[in-house]
Amino acid sequence: MIIFKHIKHINNYLNALQTNKQQTGFVPTMGALHEGHISLITATKKAADIVVSSIFVNPTQFNDAKDFEKYPHTIEKDIYLLEKAGCDALFLPSVTEIYPEGLASAKEFDLGYLETVLDGANRPGHFQGVCQVMGKLMTIIHPDKLLLGQKDYQQFLVIKKLTALMKLDTSIILCATQREADGLAMSSRNVRLTDAARKKAPLIYETLQFIKQNIHPGYLNDLKERAVNYLTAAGFKVDYVEIASASSLELMESWDGKTLLVALAAAFADDVRLIDNLLL
Repeated sequence: MIIFKHIKHINNYLNALQTNKQQTGFVPTMGALHEGHISLITATKKAADIVVSSIFVNPTQFNDAKDFEKYPHTIEKDIYLLEKAGCDALFLPSVTEIYPEGLASAKEFDLGYLETVLDGANRPGHFQGVCQVMGKLMTIIHPDKLLLGQKDYQQFLVIKKLTALMKLDTSIILCATQREADGLAMSSRNVRLTDAARKKAPLIYETLQFIKQNIHPGYLNDLKERAVNYLTAAGFKVDYVEIASASSLELMESWDGKTLLVALAAAFADDVRLIDNLLL
């Protein structure tokens, strides 16, 4: 695996590949890698000729400065895992490489409705930060295929919107959420969970399964309220439990029995915010 820290160097590398008509697959990360990330690398190896990943903890997508400070950094382990998984190239830029004119110079994107609900409402500015860094990374890498994990479902839809705004022809592939044996969605934040919080964390996935097992055509508010009460009683501070259109994230108060839905939840276990979702 080749490690690049500067845009001009990875550009030279990728330009040579394009000359040979090799397809590039891209897996962007913020490091603190786990098996969920590695599953994306494995899937990219099957979908493209060359696998490129990036590690960049993007400061503009953290609306809470303390959350940014606490984000885990495990770069040596991350490099080892990527190389072991067969990643061909790693882009490892500094903040000044990505934002040479400073963080305040970042472009604003018109994300419309997607920025007003769920994590958009609960984490103001978060998705602008995601788009700022992804816009830059996509311009640098120019991947043929971009592979994203389902755990960050709203982010997946936001990045789809971004690629449309940028008029990119990159194919976006959504890959299934990887889970621990007890159902907890794999996340870099999980390492911050106390033993007690880790034991109850799988209840978020259980709650989403409860929704899937009990949903039926008609009004949905009672089902959502029961799900919120279940998590609250277990000691979670709930940001939201919602049922939405899987294509647009329009929040649904009733269901016609045909529209493809997704159930989404965000809740704090102690001071660690966990998110998960389940297609219905």
